[in-house]
Parts: sequence; structure tokens; C-alpha cells
Amino acid sequence: MTQTTRPPLSTLDGQPIGRFAFGCMQFGGRADDAASAAMFADCRAAGLRHFDTAYVYAEGASEKILGRLIAPERERLYVATKVGYAGGAGSANMRAQFDICRQRLDLDSIDLLYLHRFDPETPLEDTLTCFAELKQAGLIRHIGLSNFAAWQVMKAVALAARLGLQIDVLQPMYSLVKRQAEVEILPMCNDQNILPVPYSPLGGGLLTGKYARGGGSGRLAEDDRYAARYGQEWMHHCASDLLDLAEELGTEPATLAVAWAAAHPAQPVPILSARSSEQLAPSLAATTFEMTPALYDRIAALSPRPAPATDRLEEA
Repeated sequence: MTQTTRPPLSTLDGQPIGRFAFGCMQFGGRADDAASAAMFADCRAAGLRHFDTAYVYAEGASEKILGRLIAPERERLYVATKVGYAGGAGSANMRAQFDICRQRLDLDSIDLLYLHRFDPETPLEDTLTCFAELKQAGLIRHIGLSNFAAWQVMKAVALAARLGLQIDVLQPMYSLVKRQAEVEILPMCNDQNILPVPYSPLGGGLLTGKYARGGGSGRLAEDDRYAARYGQEWMHHCASDLLDLAEELGTEPATLAVAWAAAHPAQPVPILSARSSEQLAPSLAATTFEMTPALYDRIAALSPRPAPATDRLEEA
């Protein structure tokens, strides 16, 4: 199935929105108002225009802080938020959360609205009808899905076509230690003209090298969910090897990790995030880092490539 041609999402009013986004999950949580403002300024200085938040981030503080920061230059920015992580993907819940999102952000309309995760209890037709109504009312410009499997996205693509809609963006997890998206998700995005905007290119902080150096503090040390997600021994070996390579090249492992994620042929737009300007700096350095094909392959060799989506592995 091929979607109808649409203007590329990588442009906003004739201007590129860039190859990188900034995720505001830490705003109002691990990053207070001052730290959030400093990181926003750093992103703008580096040319980033695409800012990502969600209804559930920091119990709404993230959207409120971002709303204040974007106010002076709203028309030059691209703002995304998400609904439906809690309460399901039914129209009533999506609309109620979306109205609150707009109030927090102090915006009449949002550039990109995501369904935050797949809801098996709600017919996808109902969710997409809600998206269609919001778009027809001029309240959203683009439609995104987050944390969807490839088959779930393709089901949404088929159902959306009946409503005259397109799925514009997909937000999966993707990093050097979480490469499953390479099997079906990224090729699907390329085929279906869906922009992949992956999160966690640093593997929850694992690929910054701070844990390999010893004594690292952060989500892997403080959050059981992240510790389990990135707890396999080979992942930590990969992080250590990436640190060695970065030291050899005179750069930071975070810079290599982000630049590598951005260099996939599907041209994903990685979401950078941090809780301070100091922590953000190596990721921002990736926006100007030259990733050669040889270096890309060398970094890719540090972690296992996932098996292809076929049971005929002898032919792969």
C-alpha cells in the first residue's frame, strides 16, 4: 500500500524543521524552570525548532513550561504533544486531554498530535475519527503514533485512508542498544512516507558512557523500569566499547550515539533530551558531527543486528 503524496513534513512554512528534535520530558521534573529555559535556549542556538512534550510529562508541568518558552517565537517553532497514555484512545478521553494540553501550552492549535500508545481496548476507527475531526477543525496539522508495532501502524494507515487521512509521524524507541526498529518499523516508515522521530537515542543514558566510567547517576540507577530495559550485559559492553571509540576519536560517546541514530537511511529525526545544559551539550554536538559511512559501520558493529522479519534466516 502506498500513501498519496503529501508535502514533506521536514518543512514548516517553507523552512526546514530540522533533523533533530528536543524532548521536554524532563521539564518540570528533573529540570526546574531555570534549567529548562537554559536547555531551550541551547536548542534554539543550535537551530532546533521541533519540541516534543506530552499530557503526562511531569503531571503537566512540562507543557506549561514549554508553553511559556515558545510564546515569543511560536510561528518559528514546531510543537508536538501526545495524549492517550492513560485513559485510553477513545474520543472523549483524547479530546479532554488535548483541550488541557492546549491550555497548558497556551496554543489554539498544535502542529503534531500523537496517540501516545496503542490501545487494544478501543477500536482504531474511533481513534482515527477523532484525529480526523480535530484536523478538520484546524486544531492539529499532523497526526502521529507512538510506541506502535509495524502491523499496528499499517492497520492505522489503511483505516486512515478511508477517512482521507495520513499517518504523518511515528515515534518508536531506537538506539544502538535498541535496534529492533531496523527490522520493520524504519523500512515501513520509508515505504509509507512516515517520518520516524525516535526517542531515547542514548539508551536511557547508558550510551553517554557515565555508567561505564563508574558511579553514574540517572534513570538506569534510579528507575527499575529503565534498569530492566537496559540491563542486559551485552548492552553495557556496547556502551563501554562506544566510550573507548569516542575517546579514540576525541569526542563524546553521546555525540556518536545520537549522530549514529540520525544517520540511518530512513533519515529519522532523533529526539534529544537531558536535565541540564551540561548534560545536553554532547547530544547537541551530534547535530554538526560528520558521520562517515565507515564510522557508521564501525559503530553499528558494536551491537548485535536484530534478526530479519522472516523465518527463513538461512536465506538472510
